[in-house]
Amino acid sequence: MATTRHPRLEIEYCTQCRWLLRAAWTAQELLTTFRTELGEVALIPGTGGVFEVRLDQERLWSRADDGGFPDLAALKRAVRDRVAPHRSLGHSEQRRE
Repeated sequence: MATTRHPRLEIEYCTQCRWLLRAAWTAQELLTTFRTELGEVALIPGTGGVFEVRLDQERLWSRADDGGFPDLAALKRAVRDRVAPHRSLGHSEQRRE
């Protein structure tokens, strides 16, 4: 029986900054949007103000490089562009930067 490998999304968050809830909320939103396209979402505890989102080890967003926290609609578009490029995200499509 052949199996299809689905992408792994990682959210590394700072435990010192208490960003677990933000990481969990981001994970919930992405899992709700990409129910069948993502294989797993991992929450990875870190320190030093880290908040980084990676898809199969490709960095999609980094607080250190990009500043602040990711705009959820933009993050969903970035994930969609890699896992389901022909899929519409509905209202999230309308806020292109």
